[in-house]
Amino acid sequence: QEKSSQDTAGDTTTPDRKSFDLNFDLKPKGVKQYLDRYVIRQDEAKKALAIAVCDHYNHARECHENPKIAETDYSKQNIVMLGPTGVGKTHLIRHIAQLIGVPFVKADATRFSETGYVGANVDDMIRDLVTQADGDIELAQYGIVYLDEADKIATPPNIIGRDVSGRGVQIGLLKLMEETEVDLRAGYDIASQMQAVTEFQQKGEVEPQIINTRHILFIISGAFNGLTEIIQKRLNERSIGFNAMVKSQEEAEDYFQSVIPQDFIEFGFDPEFIGRLPVHVICQELSVDDLFQILKRSEGSIIHQ
Repeated sequence: QEKSSQDTAGDTTTPDRKSFDLNFDLKPKGVKQYLDRYVIRQDEAKKALAIAVCDHYNHARECHENPKIAETDYSKQNIVMLGPTGVGKTHLIRHIAQLIGVPFVKADATRFSETGYVGANVDDMIRDLVTQADGDIELAQYGIVYLDEADKIATPPNIIGRDVSGRGVQIGLLKLMEETEVDLRAGYDIASQMQAVTEFQQKGEVEPQIINTRHILFIISGAFNGLTEIIQKRLNERSIGFNAMVKSQEEAEDYFQSVIPQDFIEFGFDPEFIGRLPVHVICQELSVDDLFQILKRSEGSIIHQ
């Protein structure tokens, strides 16, 4: 990172570095204190994110220091974030990436389609990580991929035929979120193919450029409109007719707190896909006073800029 960051505890810094040395010694409390400087409210979301991130990168550091640990089973703490637009979901993840010193890639799920069809492939996000890391593959292997608008790749229940932009994208993400190897030279990328030809002419062979996704943290987010009705139905609290109670946004957030994987499956996600996202983070709607505090107190506010 060009710019070093220091949390309010005063004992944790991120030094200037060009490659990821895995000297990760942050604790959840320090991560939350750092996020408090930039993001207003979302305390429960900050705590959940801090714990998941520290768990993930502490394990990555242990694997780096002791390769034998890498052979043991480990369930990666991939994250799904739920909350309305504009409450700081992307802002939280971007500052976590800055604090740790790893590359960060944000993409909209709506631009991807199943591999082989018109549109971007999910593998492109991994290649973008290498670009963000200035070509440092080792650094990119510990990056963060943030997929926004993920609720748009849920498969509608009434679809007929092949859903290449919904279920097809979920299938493409399955192996990426767990562990697989991605070839950085895409078959459809003319520039990478020309580079391979030049390398073959100079050296007589083409060295494969592979990146492993074992330690890449995947975070998906979305507003998930309609998920609260599924949760209400499961909890037998749904009311209809003239006497139905109108639910406020705060009550909808309360229902999000009760979400379980089965609700995501009914929403339109594959069980295999949602099973690779064990951490659920709920972001809250902001009030007018919260917006005032963002302008007045957060370090990245437009007034400070």
